[in-house]
Amino acid sequence: MNIETANRLLQYRKKHNLSQEELAAKIGVSRQAISKWERAEASPDTDNLILLADIYGVTLDELLKGKILTKDESESNQQTDSEQDNTEENKYSYSYGSDGENETVYEKVDEVSFKNGIHINSKRGDHVHINLKDGVHVLDRNGDKVDVGWNGIHVEEGGKQRVYTDEHGNVMVDESMKCCHHKSKSIWNKFPFFIFPIIAFVWWGASGVCFGWALSWICFLTIPLYYTLVDAFYEHKPSHFCYPVLVVIAYILFGYFNVCGGWAFGWIAFLTIPIYYGICDFFKHLKSS
Repeated sequence: MNIETANRLLQYRKKHNLSQEELAAKIGVSRQAISKWERAEASPDTDNLILLADIYGVTLDELLKGKILTKDESESNQQTDSEQDNTEENKYSYSYGSDGENETVYEKVDEVSFKNGIHINSKRGDHVHINLKDGVHVLDRNGDKVDVGWNGIHVEEGGKQRVYTDEHGNVMVDESMKCCHHKSKSIWNKFPFFIFPIIAFVWWGASGVCFGWALSWICFLTIPLYYTLVDAFYEHKPSHFCYPVLVVIAYILFGYFNVCGGWAFGWIAFLTIPIYYGICDFFKHLKSS
């Protein structure tokens, strides 16, 4: 399944105020299946597509290809866009026949939504979804993914899993990313960095300073930052750095300490995620050219 269709499935579910569990119960599949569909990791079969279209009240074409608009309808939508609430930004791009006649076109959307979290979807195919229930999920147009949630941390690049959390909660780095000649890198990877976040967590929480236990848990978010930073530095690939986790830390600190507008404006930090990976991608292509 392509990224656009996966994102469309997510948006339809959000629009109908359904959780992944509720939708899974309606069509008789697991919540994990719904999650994989919405991350473009798997595709629903024909029967499930028909059930989804029926639940959302759309045709299969609309579900798979997006809403089809005529020229008159799209012009009307463009006029009403300027009157929409500022909490969401929609930008449309259309093409028409040279003869000026009505022609069916497909809706393309750059969208920022704050319903049930923060959701950023670009026409280029980059997606960022953040909420307390599902965590942080970043999917760029090349198919690279970063998932940070209750199930741990997972980073995929080029269709291969690069960083992940195993069943024991350990952050693992793909061996193919390690070079045998990087002895110093091996030393840094074996360094028991996790001890320091644990000590900091206990001291911070017990001392009660700066919100105590309510905030000290973010110390654990520094663990993936450390290991991915080591890998990014020695492999000269900044895209390996778990930047979304850094943004999450910044957002939480902005909110708790009311810095840069606190919770009201701290979400802007999440907009830097696609920018960061876009810059990484730019220099990657510049280096290979």
